[in-house]
Amino acid sequence: MKRKGLCALIALVLGSAGAVSVAHAQDTGMQGSMEANTGYSSWYIVPRIGVAVPDSGRQVQTSAAGGIGVGFWVNPNLTIDVEGLIDNADYKDSSIRSGKQWESIQLDVAGRWYFMDPASAWRPYVMGGIGAVRHAAVSGVLARAGGPSGIGPREDSWGPMATVGVGVLYNVNDRVALRGELAARYYRDTVSAQLAGLAGPGLPHTYGPKQWLDGLATVGLVIKMGHAAPPPPPPAAPPPVDCSQMDSDHDGVNDCNDKCPNTPPGTIVGPDGCPQNVVIDLRGVNFKFDRPRKGETNIAPTLKEPTADSMAILDQAVDTLNRYPQVQIEIDGYTDSIGTEKYNQGLSERRANIVDQYLTSHGISSDRITAVKGFGETHPIDTN
Repeated sequence: MKRKGLCALIALVLGSAGAVSVAHAQDTGMQGSMEANTGYSSWYIVPRIGVAVPDSGRQVQTSAAGGIGVGFWVNPNLTIDVEGLIDNADYKDSSIRSGKQWESIQLDVAGRWYFMDPASAWRPYVMGGIGAVRHAAVSGVLARAGGPSGIGPREDSWGPMATVGVGVLYNVNDRVALRGELAARYYRDTVSAQLAGLAGPGLPHTYGPKQWLDGLATVGLVIKMGHAAPPPPPPAAPPPVDCSQMDSDHDGVNDCNDKCPNTPPGTIVGPDGCPQNVVIDLRGVNFKFDRPRKGETNIAPTLKEPTADSMAILDQAVDTLNRYPQVQIEIDGYTDSIGTEKYNQGLSERRANIVDQYLTSHGISSDRITAVKGFGETHPIDTN
């Protein structure tokens, strides 16, 4: 194949593919990502063009190269391509085959491993492939050199090959990407060795090696042909809020039962969460006449019969204070008017102190009792 014909074929393939991709981009919009093109199970075609830099021992010039491949995304990081590449190289003017051509047709299976997130615009990768190369050499010079019968103007042969390289994928949109790649192609060629053995007298043996190493630089247009990947499922709806586990105003009543939300901190509330007055009335705690005496600390023997009534009032006070830890109290003691004013003042103070001792001995913090006072006979709360 002549070089002009090769270039025309490459231009036709890329032009057709580009027109399809641009038309599709106009329909779907340029989304700036390749999420659909890099999902599982999507496949694509890759027309590509570039240059082949031949092994220096070939004595051929750098030439245009082109081909096409079909690929498949195994997972978001790995693709497998079946691809073909052709290049026609002119022999150098210094070669004995000056004015002739050396044609190579490459068929291979290549894997490419991509780095970075599949949605990234740029994704570098490494590649490796195996396959075969078909060589076609013009042998008209050998005929002039007196080659044996049966050697025509062309010798063909297939040889094994392997490629390794690096590249980068640029995601144009969810259907189209560009892929630039640099690769080394190692292969065996028995045709060159055969031709070297047939070189006639006076012709240099310049084609003896059987192993060659070429360089390939190509740019490909990756066009997805499968259906677009389905959009990711919407995030799961958050579970409904359980108001029984919430207390927005921190008043001790959950939001389900709180009929007065947003009460100020420290507000005393009832079971419905609404402000509530807390009354602790110890006027039912009555003492026996002239009790407690100095030094008494046990309140039960000092209480008026029935003792249980006074004890019940004290225990209820302890319970209320435990349920409302923000409540603070003052304990006031009183007496009747029998006796001297000074004596009754001391008796009222002993009564207040023994109640204080009872409350603190039952778990009420002393810092919640703001004052312990005795009022004697001067401020009666009963008939006195």
